[in-house]
Amino acid sequence: MHGGHMRAGIALGEAPLRAAGHQLLIPSRPGYGRTPTSAGPTPERFADTTAELCAHLGISSVRAVLGISAGGPAAVALAERHPSLVRSLLLISARSALPFPTGATRLAAHLAFGAHVEPWTWTSVRALLRRYPSLGLRMMLSSLSTSPAHRVMADLSPGEQDELVRLFAAMRSGQGFSIDVRHRLAPDLGRAVQQPALVIASRHDGQVDWRHAEHLHQNICGSLLWPSPSLSHLVWYGSGGDATQRRIEDFLSGL
Repeated sequence: MHGGHMRAGIALGEAPLRAAGHQLLIPSRPGYGRTPTSAGPTPERFADTTAELCAHLGISSVRAVLGISAGGPAAVALAERHPSLVRSLLLISARSALPFPTGATRLAAHLAFGAHVEPWTWTSVRALLRRYPSLGLRMMLSSLSTSPAHRVMADLSPGEQDELVRLFAAMRSGQGFSIDVRHRLAPDLGRAVQQPALVIASRHDGQVDWRHAEHLHQNICGSLLWPSPSLSHLVWYGSGGDATQRRIEDFLSGL
């Protein structure tokens, strides 16, 4: 379950999982890609739609459901509502039932990603990344980390910087991010989860505050909370990326 501004056709953190031999099913959440909003106006409804998709594909059990960022609530709902399908829950940089986003960030989300403005927002982002890739990348990273953007940039290899430029240039919000922002989640989100669960987040995350990870950990009985050493919301990148990937694989291989 990808986060905001993402769709099934954009890869994020998938290559190491495939290299380890895992098979992945990656749906676009409602409002993203070609998934209509009617597929799930709430995380619970989309969890049910995803379970129906698995049944249609002949998938009776999955090793884990992975929820990233704003995709976290749908992943939690799938684990809660379909325990016979989902064997474990893995949450990465995921939002909880705490308010998200808040303050000026919430206002900016409505202004920049509304239905009539969103295409122009991403057109401007792509133009900046194409003409001034370092400046554009620094601007994007500034909202994803509590650390100075120049420090986050310095922590990335040249290859990772190029990869992130391509990632951001491919993003769109469609109607999906507006739906994510409108969600008001039940405060007991996660309390019905009975499967093994791992919550991964960075204390330097500038997009989803560390308190979300703590809240998920408190709600999900028996869950593990692991602080990624990465410097941003995108925990797969930078000097902490390898340790994060190892922790993910250790969890999956131990199931």
